[in-house]
Amino acid sequence: MARHHEPSILLPLLLITLFLMSGKEVLASRHLLETTLPTVPELPKVELPPLPTLPTLPKFELPPLPKVELPPLPHVPTLQEPQLPTLPKPELPTVPHVPALEKPELPKPTLPTIPTLPKDIPFPSLSPPHSTTSP
Repeated sequence: MARHHEPSILLPLLLITLFLMSGKEVLASRHLLETTLPTVPELPKVELPPLPTLPTLPKFELPPLPKVELPPLPHVPTLQEPQLPTLPKPELPTVPHVPALEKPELPKPTLPTIPTLPKDIPFPSLSPPHSTTSP
């Protein structure tokens, strides 16, 4: 079976461990601040030889292309527009006059009235009504 440690024992151990760890870092950083570093001699700068220059190449020129003469386009004759025969306009018979009919008058609709509710409406309740007199 697993054994559970008391948390009251673990907390002081944790605090002691953190305290011991932080003390070493402070001492190490003070030691670094107090020590002096040796001077490093400067190295001489190296001079590089100049880069070789590339020879310039002559520009390559393409020979001009010969001009090609195109043959003239064949002449297409224009066609005359076809003439359509004109059609005679048919004469339509006149429309006979129809007398206007009288519009019948419709009776105006009457809207039904909404009944009014009484002002004192008893509210339903699950509890019995409160009595004003004591028994």
